[in-house]
Parts: sequence; structure tokens; C-alpha cells
Amino acid sequence: MTTTTTYVCAIDQGTTSTRCVVYATSTPREAGSYVAIANHQLEHEQRYPAPGWCAHDANEIFENACAAMRAAMGAASVGAGDVACVGMTNQRETTVAWRRSDGTALCDAVVWLDTRTKDMCEEFVRDVCEGDAKKFAPVCGLPVSTYFSAMKMRWLLRHCEAVREARDAGDLCFGTIESWLVYKLTNGKSFITDVTNASRTMLMRLDTLQWDDKMCAAFDVPLEALPKIVSCAEEFGRIDASIDRLGGIAITGCIGDQQSATLGQRCDVGEAKNTYGTGCFMLLNTGSTIVPSKNGLLTTMAWQLGGMDKKPVYALEGSVAIAGAVVHWLRDNLGLITNASDIEDLARGVEDAAGVSFVPAFSGLFAPRWRDDARGVIVGLTQYVNKGHIARAALDAIAFQSRDVLEAMRQDIAEATSHQLLTLKVDGGASANNLLMQIQSDVLGLTVIRPADVETTARGAAYAAAVGAGLMTEDDIFRDNKLSSTQDKTIDFTPKTSHADRERDYARWNAAVVRSYNLAESAPECGV
Repeated sequence: MTTTTTYVCAIDQGTTSTRCVVYATSTPREAGSYVAIANHQLEHEQRYPAPGWCAHDANEIFENACAAMRAAMGAASVGAGDVACVGMTNQRETTVAWRRSDGTALCDAVVWLDTRTKDMCEEFVRDVCEGDAKKFAPVCGLPVSTYFSAMKMRWLLRHCEAVREARDAGDLCFGTIESWLVYKLTNGKSFITDVTNASRTMLMRLDTLQWDDKMCAAFDVPLEALPKIVSCAEEFGRIDASIDRLGGIAITGCIGDQQSATLGQRCDVGEAKNTYGTGCFMLLNTGSTIVPSKNGLLTTMAWQLGGMDKKPVYALEGSVAIAGAVVHWLRDNLGLITNASDIEDLARGVEDAAGVSFVPAFSGLFAPRWRDDARGVIVGLTQYVNKGHIARAALDAIAFQSRDVLEAMRQDIAEATSHQLLTLKVDGGASANNLLMQIQSDVLGLTVIRPADVETTARGAAYAAAVGAGLMTEDDIFRDNKLSSTQDKTIDFTPKTSHADRERDYARWNAAVVRSYNLAESAPECGV
């Protein structure tokens, strides 16, 4: 009997690079059967025009997405006619403005970790929110912060003349990265955003999954400039024939990167994952229940698969701005290591951090502290300390920031549900660091479970695309909710430290964090 192979592509557009992964399966209804057979990754430029600012060239990202897809398909020896569908996952909150008439980007994209809107956020909280940064959380699940897209849109309208001109001409499009890519790939035929990305703008109601007129008015964002909200899995259009070697492929999946990793890990209701990338992102699936956080977390979408009439799934999330990025900082700014992977060997050369605490609050602190005024500090230095101790303190910082989030998550679910977090699933590039994962287990006092395929973000996009193309259903993804095929072999890290040592080290970390407060200075006025 002849078996037919189905090919699904996933575009993983991240903060520092864009990757395309080609998956092959002969049994597309079995989630564990999707095997990555080829991938290609391209980095893009990071622009830092002022302290705390971070920008990307939206056109470079689009070109890299196309190039990565062509290269991965070429490596897999498949053409556009062989690919059943493509799914997309992306860095969330990063905001692009472009002209509807010709798809021209009007300025650099403002990246999610950019803090140029700090003063504007303070003004907004004072004048619009009556001093309460969480005033709109019952509507959108989010506090006022530099993190989310609405404030970035507001800033661009105030500071970028080209954006204002497009608005006045009725020719403005605002969108997050998936909106931009789908618009460009379809040559302007499809202007959409999925519910997960829309939930990160502050402009979408969590209960109706629609733009909220009052929220748009509060942020001065014109409703007509926003994309149509759609589910994460349906046909959004086909890649235009004008795009070389990719024309005709159906785009059937769009999902924010952290939600995609949660789906790729197949986290069912009550399960949590932590992704270690540029930042660190922990999500807990709360099912159909919208759980308002009382402990500094975000209430957000997990996914909605198969159309807007399907059941939405919600999540609690804690986001850490700087995780793997601190390793890049040690490499690129201080020259302590040559390659990011060298951090593990360097940190293993010492027994511990020798009393050093590193708080990498380069762009403030996100959940659960939400301190835009915080900046990075290294404390506890003595003449004994060497670069190995600094490296170890950097890994400790990633783990301690994750504990901050998990402690808040435990408190929220204890108040709202009967779920208990007994283990933590992990993924992302930095999760390949065995020392970091052991430190994480020690810091949390939990078993940390890492799958063989740690690139679960792309896998989640492939699952969403497969659902959108009718190859599988949401139930199929969770039918046998055990890691299988390429995911069946896991490495489990169990705690090796005592409770007393764990709490002592965490107390020292918390003391260092307080020292990072009130250190931010306003950036000089710069062009976009």
C-alpha cells in the first residue's frame, strides 16, 4: 500500500531571526507524526537608536521570511505545489505601520522590548487611568506598559509624520508582525490578525474577541487602521503568484510565538510551559476560563483553532524581558564568551556565583513586578569574583526571574482553580543548556521536563496550520496527550538543593532586584 506524505511549513519569526521549518507526515491527524525534515534560519539587524529603544526593518523581516521558506523547501526537495499549507508564528507586540495602498512600511517596526513609550505610559496612567495602570485589565487582561502594541501605535502617531499622513489620508495599516507578513505575502489581499496577537495590543476585548471602540479611542488609534480579527487556524489567503517559488501556498495558521510553543508542547488545561528565548515566557492553560490575575500576571489568549465560532482557550502568562538576551550581552558587549553556547562551560567552571546577583533589567522588569524604571545591576562583587561567576550569576538570573513568574502563577490558580503545578515543560534555544535547566529545577523545587525537539514554537505553528487546512482537529492534537515520535524522549531535571538553600538564594535575589529600581533615565528625542 502506497503512503502519501503531507508537507506543512512553519514560519517562526522571532526577535532576532526568522526560521522556516518543513514538517512531513504520512498520518496528519496524529500530532506526534509531524517530523521536521528541513529548516533554514536568517538573522536580521537589531537597531538601537537610543537607550532603551529597539527597532527592526519590517522589509528585511519580510524578505528573510520568503528566503528562509525557499531555502527550507529546497533542502526538503519540495516545491510550492507539494506544500499543503504554511503556518506562521511571530514575536508578539512588535508593531508595524504601513500604507494600505501599496504595502510600504512607514518606519521601522517598534519591537516588543522597546521602552521609548515609558514617559507616555506614565502620562497615560496619570491622565486617562486616574493613576491605576490596571484600569483596563478587566477588558483586555493587560496593564498599561511599554510592552504592548497600543502604546507603540500611539507613539508612532505622535512622532512619525509619515504615519500621521497615512492616517489622515485613510491609508494607514497598523499591525503586529503576522499581520504585516500575511499582508505582504498575499500582496495586500488579506489584512488580518489572529486572536492571540490581537490580545497583546490592549485593544481587544477578551470576552468578545473583538476590537473595543472605547479602548481604541483612549489610545487615539483609528479603528479603521486595524486588521480583521480571526482565529488562529483557518485559511487567511494564499501566497501571491508574484512571490518567486512560493505562489499558491495556503496560509492557514497564525499564532503568537508563546502561545504557539504552548500548543507545540500540547499543554492541556492546568499545564504550563516556559520558553527560553530572547526573553522568558511562562504560560498556563486555563481552558475556557478567563482568570484575572491578582499577582502581576497577564490574562491572555492561548488559542482559538478552526474559526471564530470555535471555543476560545485562555491562559495566564508571565513575561521576562531579558533571558537568553543576557547571554548575548555577555558575548557581544563584554566579550566574555565567543559563542552563546560557551556560557555553559564557563559557568560550570565555578561552584556557584560566589554571592553575586545579576539583575538584567536592561529595559525594565516585566511580570510580575512591572517596573519600567528598573535597570540592570550586578551586586555582591568582591576581588574573588571572576568571569565564571558572572556567567553563573547570569544563568541564575534567568532561573530566578522564572521563579518570580511561577510564584505569582501558583497564587493566581490557587485562588481561581483547583490546578496544581507539579512540573514545568520547557523549550526554546536556551533550554538546551543543561546547567541552566538544573539551576531552574533547583530554584523552583520542581521537575523540569525538556522534550527532544525544543523548537516547539514552530511545531505549534504547524499544528495550527494543519487544523486550518483541515488536516487535523484541535481534539487530534490533544487526543493522546503524551509526547511522541520526535518528542517522545524527554530529559527530566529534578531538584538537588535543599529547601533552606533555595529560599536563601531567592531572598538574596529579591534584595538585588530592589536595588535595580528607580535607575532609568529618559532617552533623548530621536527620529523614528
